[in-house]
Amino acid sequence: MKENFMNVCMIAYTFYESDARVRRYGETLVRQGYHVDVIALRVEQQSRFEILNGVNVYRIQKRSLFEKKGRIHYFCRLLKFLIKSSLFFTYKHLQHTYKVIHIHSIPDFEVFAVWIAKLTESKIFLDIHDIVPEFYVSKFNVSKKSLIFKLLCFVEKISIKFSDHVIISNHLWEKTLINRSVDKNKITVILNYPDTHIFYRKPKTRENNKFMILYPGTINKHQGIDIAIKALYIIRDKIPSAEFHIYGNGPEMQSIKMLIRELELINRVFIKEAVPVTQITEIMANTDLGIVPKRDGLFGGEAFSTKILEFMAVGVPLIVADTKIDRYYFNENLVLFFRSGDEEDLARKIITLYEDRKLQDRLVLNALNYVKMNNWNMKEGIYLKLFDNLPNK
Repeated sequence: MKENFMNVCMIAYTFYESDARVRRYGETLVRQGYHVDVIALRVEQQSRFEILNGVNVYRIQKRSLFEKKGRIHYFCRLLKFLIKSSLFFTYKHLQHTYKVIHIHSIPDFEVFAVWIAKLTESKIFLDIHDIVPEFYVSKFNVSKKSLIFKLLCFVEKISIKFSDHVIISNHLWEKTLINRSVDKNKITVILNYPDTHIFYRKPKTRENNKFMILYPGTINKHQGIDIAIKALYIIRDKIPSAEFHIYGNGPEMQSIKMLIRELELINRVFIKEAVPVTQITEIMANTDLGIVPKRDGLFGGEAFSTKILEFMAVGVPLIVADTKIDRYYFNENLVLFFRSGDEEDLARKIITLYEDRKLQDRLVLNALNYVKMNNWNMKEGIYLKLFDNLPNK
């Protein structure tokens, strides 16, 4: 515990209460004796200020869960947040100097919101959750040869240069950033490890006899939710009790709903609102099968899924697309892989797991042992080490 607390500010274009990565950092620092303020988004009718487990959460900008699509609207929302967060941060920083400012990307350029911190002894961490140029290519279907991709790489480079240290969310992206934007001594890899204070094995309380398949997360094209729905259509008669539950929101919501209607699965596939981290863990614990059906593309193939380790921690067997990133970290002793983008192979793997109880038990046991060494409580020291050489105020 710090004898004299240090002020830390986090800025994230996200909903704090449902973003496990940001919450882990904030609550860890509070437990270490730091004073933590978070500047984030809010939904309709949500309070502008709240204290959550000791973290002061300031929600400065409303974001709709069903906002307009398109590059211009997306950029304008990010730019608006940049301006509002800059003004709010400057006001707070002049009141009580933040010794560390932790910026969460997307976007990378959010780091410039804390320009005033460069006039003090403050340290600026840029935490890249998703690598922006590749994310943009995936989201808006543009070429890596395009001018916008090159511009985003330039923004990434100057944003990294402006920061004092960079945190990246997996080792594949670390290699990418070292090759184009950052010195290897200025970067630290921190995966989306589950917090075992929240994610741990619990007994099922669900009493029905349904075979519940779960996907919790963003509804984006690269997540491959449509592939999972098509797989459920294939197995609908072979596993009559199977249901697919989706917890989340995203730009592909309407197309997913349309697919559900077209395949006449409205009584088998259910879309529900995203819920806070503390609630989703209970839902996961009552699940029979977790599924991560990502497409193995430029972005999705290298984006590490938080959901995998969380499912492992609560003791739920997993079927995972054989993407580059997931083959890098996991093997067949931990998860059951299917060919990415292949709904027929996914359907076969669901049937295999459904029929083989011993396979389910083996995957769960191996995964629980794996997550014992790969969870936030074991790895938080990587993050806290970045604070070791900072003087207290």
